[in-house]
Amino acid sequence: MASAAPGAPFAAIPGAVVDEAGLQHVGSPLIEQRRLAAGAALAPLGDRAVIAVPGEDRLSWLDSLSSQALTRLAPGVGTELLILDPHGHVEHAASVIDDGETAWLIADRADVAGLHEWLRKMRFRLRVDPRIADEYAVVGGAAAAVERISPTAPSGLPLVWRDPWPDVSPGGHAYAAVDPHPGAERDWAEAIVTRDEEQRIADAATRGELELAGLTAVDALRVAAWRPRWTTDVDERALPHELDWLRTAVHLDKGCYRGQETIAKVHNLGHPPRRLVALQLDGSGSVLPAHGAVVRHGEAEVGVVTSAALHFEEGPIALAVVRRSLAVDAALTVDTADGPVAAAQEVVVPPDAGATANVPRITRLSRRAAAQ
Repeated sequence: MASAAPGAPFAAIPGAVVDEAGLQHVGSPLIEQRRLAAGAALAPLGDRAVIAVPGEDRLSWLDSLSSQALTRLAPGVGTELLILDPHGHVEHAASVIDDGETAWLIADRADVAGLHEWLRKMRFRLRVDPRIADEYAVVGGAAAAVERISPTAPSGLPLVWRDPWPDVSPGGHAYAAVDPHPGAERDWAEAIVTRDEEQRIADAATRGELELAGLTAVDALRVAAWRPRWTTDVDERALPHELDWLRTAVHLDKGCYRGQETIAKVHNLGHPPRRLVALQLDGSGSVLPAHGAVVRHGEAEVGVVTSAALHFEEGPIALAVVRRSLAVDAALTVDTADGPVAAAQEVVVPPDAGATANVPRITRLSRRAAAQ
């Protein structure tokens, strides 16, 4: 069996840059983005890990613990869940696919140990037995690209999770009011593969028979799609509403679960205290802001950057969480190692999100189109 160390099988590929998170790139992140978006490349996701949850009570159990309605989840249908604290703050997040015998959770590797430990504590006398499944790896890409590999199928159903973002799942609610949503054309799937299949993919790429993209390219496409992620966009204060995560990870009409009261109150009666924005950064410099970089309006600190990337079409972009009260047309700057950088704000979560506000849809004009 190949090593379970993230990225280890891919270190021999010419041009590969591998770190503790996995394969970062194979020489040209911008080209890798384009090939990944076109379905011509695959991305080994060393920063993702798998938890297997077998047992007869698995779906009703996960339903009772999480923000998502899972009791009737059909085999092969992908969704996602959040584990919230009693005050509705996000503690854990995972993608979910069930094969009829086992529920498979794909989570950020940095979160998987904490999520697994919490699930083990919550078993009580139910027929469930969650375990970290390190014998598997995760590979991502467009659906057509993932079809070219062999996902594991322990119960006969290939374990391929299709990202529902940005469609509004049953019971969900969308705050972003742009049309089209920047993630509308993002085609993303994640396959659970054996370590032997992971090694086969690495060997084929080394021989030049298969194109790979690194985590740098994966994240740039995610940021451009305004897609939240636990590792980067969640802190101890994060509410799903602030990140527009009610779309795909929260069922507003399901039964009771921890944090539900806050979810309902904020959505029906109040407003989230912060809101996610997308930032178009001044492209004249070459330094992207770091995670946690301060966002300013004048001298005032109004938020922090959660994710930043250099996109192959849009240039330097970022996601940031800012004060709800910040004006949507406020002139912003972001702190970087080379000094402040100007940032144009695109509204993801509007200031009046919550209280079931009906926000009119706004036609989105990308920076590239605006320049034509």
